[in-house]
Amino acid sequence: MNHFRTSVVWSFLLATNLFCDAVLAQTPEWIWHDNQGALPADNEVRFFRKPFIASGAVSKALLTVACDNHATVFLNGKQVLVNRAWERPSTATVTADLRPGENLLAIRGRNEGATAGLLAKLEITLANNQKQLVITDTSWASSATEQDGWQRLEFAATGWTKVISLGKLGVTPWGDVLKPPVATTAESLKLLPGFKAELIRSSEPGEGSWICMTVDPKGRLLISPQDDSQPLLRLTLSPAGQVAQIEPVPALIRQAMGLCFAHDSLYANAHGPKGTGLYRLIDANQNDQFDADEVTLLKNFKGEGEHGYHGVVLGPDGSIYVMNGNHTKVPDGLAPTSPHKNYQEDLLLPRQWDGNGHAAGILAPGGHILRTDAEGKVWELVLAGFRNAYDFDFNADGEIFTFDSDMEWDWGMPWYRPTRVNHCVSGGDYGWRSGTGKWPNYFPDSLPTTVDIGIGSPTGVKGGTKSNFPEKYKKALYVLDWSYGRIIAAHLTPKGATYGGSFETFVKGKPLNVADVEFGKDGAMYFITGGRGTQSGLYRVSHVGGTSPQSVSAADAANEKAGAEARALRRKLEAFHGKQDPKAVEFAWPHLDSPDRWIRYAARIAIESQPVEQWQSRALDEGQLNASLTALLALARRGESSLQTDLLQALSRLSIDQMSEAQMLEGLRVLSLTFIRMGRPAPDVADEVIRALDPMVPAKSERLNHELAQVLIYLGAPRVAERALALMDAAITQEDQIHYLFHLRTLKNGWTIDQRKKYFAWYNKGREGLAHPLELTKWFRDVERDYSDGASFPKFIANFRKEALENLAPAERTELVPLLAAQIPAAMPPGPPRTFVQDWKVEDILPLLDQVSNDRSFQKGKEAFAAAQCAACHRIGNEGGAVGPELSALTSKYTRRDILDSLLDPSKVVSDQYQNITVFLKNGDDVTGRLVDENDQKLVLITNALTGDQTEVRKADVVKREASKVSPMPEGLVSVLTKEEILDLLAFLESGGKATAPAAEGK
Repeated sequence: MNHFRTSVVWSFLLATNLFCDAVLAQTPEWIWHDNQGALPADNEVRFFRKPFIASGAVSKALLTVACDNHATVFLNGKQVLVNRAWERPSTATVTADLRPGENLLAIRGRNEGATAGLLAKLEITLANNQKQLVITDTSWASSATEQDGWQRLEFAATGWTKVISLGKLGVTPWGDVLKPPVATTAESLKLLPGFKAELIRSSEPGEGSWICMTVDPKGRLLISPQDDSQPLLRLTLSPAGQVAQIEPVPALIRQAMGLCFAHDSLYANAHGPKGTGLYRLIDANQNDQFDADEVTLLKNFKGEGEHGYHGVVLGPDGSIYVMNGNHTKVPDGLAPTSPHKNYQEDLLLPRQWDGNGHAAGILAPGGHILRTDAEGKVWELVLAGFRNAYDFDFNADGEIFTFDSDMEWDWGMPWYRPTRVNHCVSGGDYGWRSGTGKWPNYFPDSLPTTVDIGIGSPTGVKGGTKSNFPEKYKKALYVLDWSYGRIIAAHLTPKGATYGGSFETFVKGKPLNVADVEFGKDGAMYFITGGRGTQSGLYRVSHVGGTSPQSVSAADAANEKAGAEARALRRKLEAFHGKQDPKAVEFAWPHLDSPDRWIRYAARIAIESQPVEQWQSRALDEGQLNASLTALLALARRGESSLQTDLLQALSRLSIDQMSEAQMLEGLRVLSLTFIRMGRPAPDVADEVIRALDPMVPAKSERLNHELAQVLIYLGAPRVAERALALMDAAITQEDQIHYLFHLRTLKNGWTIDQRKKYFAWYNKGREGLAHPLELTKWFRDVERDYSDGASFPKFIANFRKEALENLAPAERTELVPLLAAQIPAAMPPGPPRTFVQDWKVEDILPLLDQVSNDRSFQKGKEAFAAAQCAACHRIGNEGGAVGPELSALTSKYTRRDILDSLLDPSKVVSDQYQNITVFLKNGDDVTGRLVDENDQKLVLITNALTGDQTEVRKADVVKREASKVSPMPEGLVSVLTKEEILDLLAFLESGGKATAPAAEGK
């Protein structure tokens, strides 16, 4: 009996497997409507139907469609999928839309150009695990006309004709479009000695482009794609760290950028059923799913896209910490005990917004970290001042670290701040302000960088504490750079109440668009690639080298002990942040004189949290230098304007001769803040300040000169134009020269005509011979590229000049006419006019992509770059325009195929960094452009990126605004190029504009 049962079971399994193999062996065909021998017309629309029977209850159904060129797909009358590019098939899970018995698949196909084709495959898994396949073949019917109800099963398809087959999957010109894509191979990655990488899974059609990952309590990986149509994915790993199972998670959560398991829940910073925000998902019925009634919104966030909602981490105190980017508004309902408050822009001289309009109108606090309890009832703003840090983590000491982004459009400007690891503490302000307003590291009302990394695009952050790596790498903080394909290991060591450190590249690849990182239950590192529609992969990094015990020196042990004590003191001070406590002032005051900046900062925030009247007299009377500067800084930030005279007098009593450079910078910042927050001083007080500061110029350091010049320009010192121009002449770097150029633009009086001429002559000079800070050029070398000015550089310079012109008196303007009329030649002038060659499609070039590596011409590629007007909007190297993305490092994040797609279909993926908005008006009109300024009364949009034309729109006239799905880059720009020139252009783009790059070796 047992033998009989076994035989039956094996026979059934064998038959089932043979049936499944036979089903899966069926090959879909490319089909189209029979036009009776006529070629398909451009913009031709045809309609296709296929009735079929599902042989039983359906457990899973996956639909894949590719159409040359556009398809809208209906299943049983419901639209379930759209495909806009045959070379990238669209996939949808349609399990819920299928029913046992009769069903209908209906597709509206539209052609562009001369070649048309439709391919579809519906893979059905029945409840009994049998497979069923519905494919495009000659059994389909089609029509040239649309009829009411054609996409429904009950429609009588009278007059519909049999389709024609154009060949099976794999036929030219389409090739095998259903071949599973593969992420960058692990063998091509560069790792530190002793470590090994494995590519354990590439994302497949229908799984999206991955941006976020976490580990659940069972050790499974939970991954979020960057698309509202894609569900969360759950990957079960085998003991060997391979993917044993992948399944969609039917939770109402999409595009999560932060995922965290804590308190028997999943916390997700994501799109959800009630908008964008932090959701808590609890598997209350323990079915290993998150049902609709198990998803609770804890807090809405107003901020979308790549600068919106971000990471979520469980803190050692049991709180949930949430990171948001600088385009996300601080939510309502924050607790009065929030450590970070009393923030303002705090800029002495007028700022200019970014030359290309990025983050225009966005004010402090910028990117920030919030803290809440498990139920999301009490919310506090802990710290802020980031540009766009995406993720963060706690180290073994319970301290937060993040990886903040640079603003690459600022390259070459004095306010450029690199990507950097920041130690994140209570009440911290890290100094990001929009446009030209970014604070330097030395401002005492902010906290400085911990480790400057360089240029890049930060994504995931994870400490190695859960790894089985050697001790050095177990202690490391791993930060991911999406732009240049790097995982960086930052090695942090105690430095007083904070940390210092160094870094090294841990993993590197090309392309390797790293998005997030985790450590599994096995102690290995797992990281994913993806984002902006790019191919995703899941990789495993394990340690395979030997280990040797690391001894701790006496000096290191003493440093660790001192650091732990300093951090403990800092945390005692932080306990008073945001809270009024009668013990705070007495406890914190002695620490205002600490030699440790981080202790002074924590003590100041503790004191600022108390009523000013409790400590203002003590601040004015303080005699210790550090304590006095720090107390007066607090008073400048919190005191009433009536205290300005007393505060300035207290500041004047401090002996400059006894101050270090850092203390002098702190004193100048206190002075600036008294003017910023308490108002412009009376003329006699201003004169007194000028008399004190004027003899200090020139100072011994460029940083002091920077601050002295700003204060003297603000006060209108009589000799400031002369002195600032002299400093500009003496400055070695471009950045230092521009510092004075930028601030002098606001000075209206006190100029001689020769000084005006000298000022405006700078704009007409070439800058080829100017140096840059050594660390800046090193950051470029670190990623193997040449230095180039940022995308906003030309517009910044033009805007400075424009504002300076507005401050000229009529007589000055007349005198300067010859100088102002001089024209500066374009860095990459356009070539001669071109005639139309062909409306190129991806399928025309795709089969030739391998030829890009074969002896292409760098010079012809550069000429094609200009001829296709790429140079009007894009910079490559240090040439070109400043409207679109900078192109010097494309191959670090995009494949050759991705680059071709962007050339020929620019609207397929549009980064929100370059996205226009459309404003709809009450009179029925609409205006589309890039938002560059906004206030309570109006919006200002650049409506022509090439000319800079601006349109002002009254807010009272606006009905709504929405992000445009159309790229600012027009289609068809390469239609003036030949096929060979397009291949040369691709090689030029891969070279990053460097004639010495391997991609340019054909010259």
